[in-house]
Amino acid sequence: MDPKNPFAHQERIPLNGATLTRESWKIFQIMAEFVEGFERLSSIKPSVSIFGSARVAPDHPYYHLAERVAREVSDAGFSVVSGGGGGIMEAANKGAQAGKSPSVGLNIQLPKEQEANAYQDIALHFRHFFSRKVMFVKYASAYVVLPGGFGTLDELAEILTLVQTGKTPRIPIILVHSPFWEKLVEWFQERLVAEEAIDAEDMHLFKVVDTPEEVVTAIFDHYEDRGFQPSREEREILLDL
Repeated sequence: MDPKNPFAHQERIPLNGATLTRESWKIFQIMAEFVEGFERLSSIKPSVSIFGSARVAPDHPYYHLAERVAREVSDAGFSVVSGGGGGIMEAANKGAQAGKSPSVGLNIQLPKEQEANAYQDIALHFRHFFSRKVMFVKYASAYVVLPGGFGTLDELAEILTLVQTGKTPRIPIILVHSPFWEKLVEWFQERLVAEEAIDAEDMHLFKVVDTPEEVVTAIFDHYEDRGFQPSREEREILLDL
């Protein structure tokens, strides 16, 4: 093995015409996901995207908390958007459907197939995480994040980054159930802020609450002096999302 090039011994497999053709045709599949998402979700505003673990059973306190949060949000006039699967996603759709506003699921096809829950008034299906992520953000008036794993943390980091960098308008980012989040928030402060990986002001990009009522209050407080519809400048930002 060449120590300067450890990959020198590996056979290089050139892309053939069939592979290139498949790659090119994927563009149309991706376009179709965006077009369907834009067409079906543009009419549901204002909406709130809710995230949390897919592994939570229906008898778990987090499930009941998510269901109550979604019901409160739905009755307040917001469509509820979840990932369409089980656990907290199911609880969110269930609570929303029991309320006054539409329940929306953005389902994803996975190697270990995610089963769509039964509480979706509008159900979209995606192959690609990136197009699904755009739909979570593009029409959201708020992000509500309940306890979850890597996928939940991924969505939280995504929206924090987009707002921090100005790639999406400032919206409420609400973490629910402070005992779950407190150590992460401490780490943000003691490591990220202290080592200047983020600014101290970035800690104000999100809010930690414990009750469904606090979730709705935090959303309305954010929009107290303005409407829920994005301004002309914000619409331009969202076009480049």
